[in-house]
Amino acid sequence: GRGGAAEAAEAGGRQQGWRGESRGSPQQLAERYADLAASHSEALRQREEREWHNARLRQENARLRLENRRLRRENRCLFRQALLGPGPDKPPADPGEEAEALRAQLGRLQEKHRRALRHLRRCRAAGGPQASGAEDGELDELLLEEDEQP
Repeated sequence: GRGGAAEAAEAGGRQQGWRGESRGSPQQLAERYADLAASHSEALRQREEREWHNARLRQENARLRLENRRLRRENRCLFRQALLGPGPDKPPADPGEEAEALRAQLGRLQEKHRRALRHLRRCRAAGGPQASGAEDGELDELLLEEDEQP
């Protein structure tokens, strides 16, 4: 009979082994199977990690939405109070004191707003889930406004 090299040359120069052929040695097949099993395990681990991270980001997003709603309600209430003035049981406040209190309150709200935008930037940079188109556009607009302010 012929040697293995002559058969390989006659078969078009293809190598014998586990690459697409069933003629590989049991050791080569076992190594290939072990490689595939390791790759599969790593892919599953990465998928589970991604799913866990996404779930955590969804929870954080829900928490931030609730906080955002609360702050909007608080903001509306404060502006309503400022527009309507003091209630009937309260004496009229000194305009200078009221203006100073409103300035201080505005400063606190602006700082909360800046912190929330920084947090949203970090979430976005971390590859967090994308908001819906309207919210995403609103976020882009807010981030742009904040960048333009001194």
